[in-house]
Amino acid sequence: MTPPAPPAAPLRADCIGDSAGGLTFDVAARRNTGAALLILRRRVTDAVDAAADTVSLPLAPAAEGRLRAALPSSVSLPEGRWDAYARLSDGRPRRLVPGVTDLRSLAERTPSGLLGHVAVRIPYATRQGNLTVRSWLRAPHAEAVELRLASGGLTVRGRVYGTQLVPGADAELRARPDDGEGGGRGGAGVRRVEVAAERTEFAFTVPYDGLAPGLWDLWLRPAGDAGPVVRLARLLDDVADKNPVLTFPRARVRTPHGPVEAGPYYTRDNDLSLAVAPLEA
Repeated sequence: MTPPAPPAAPLRADCIGDSAGGLTFDVAARRNTGAALLILRRRVTDAVDAAADTVSLPLAPAAEGRLRAALPSSVSLPEGRWDAYARLSDGRPRRLVPGVTDLRSLAERTPSGLLGHVAVRIPYATRQGNLTVRSWLRAPHAEAVELRLASGGLTVRGRVYGTQLVPGADAELRARPDDGEGGGRGGAGVRRVEVAAERTEFAFTVPYDGLAPGLWDLWLRPAGDAGPVVRLARLLDDVADKNPVLTFPRARVRTPHGPVEAGPYYTRDNDLSLAVAPLEA
């Protein structure tokens, strides 16, 4: 009886990010003898056309035993998580695992905003050790650049892309029911906060003492009531999942609803929110 063939060694891909938001993949494939593709497949989606959730890039020889594919910023990659595969000359897509990753240019990136949108792609290792690309496509976009914590509230400084800040701009806090992220009870209501704006930069302060217990999502109205409502997020760096990496202390304050513990956090999509939890009096 012939013993089963040993499983093929995983294919490793080195990733390099460029200042324009593009990615280069170098795949180690010494025995490939024919045409090859790097395939990105978006995870569960509501899109009708499944073909729209697959992006195929040619893998061309770059050096001895190495194949290279480029994902320039000009190639559309809708928002979501994209699992990476390589299809070599044997015709069977194989899941890629991360090799060396160089994303230093992403941490220093400041898009011009002239395209009307911000496209961000960050490769990362999944819990199973596979290579996936997290993609964001925001039009327009409000970037949370700095969070300053005080005992009674939170000051947010940021920058807008693809839109203009005008007099009357403000921030909006929207309460929502618990979705399993933060354990909040949810509350009804919308709160508005005045924004200080200068060209593309903005700042505002959220006092905690006016918030009911629950989860609150932070939005920006660059043109007040006359324009779009833009979700605040932190995307322009090299951290794919900020929730477990960027943590913030909670402040204890008294509110009309009783004593609470409040503080900011980043959601699974790197959007900025506030968690307000009741405390025993």
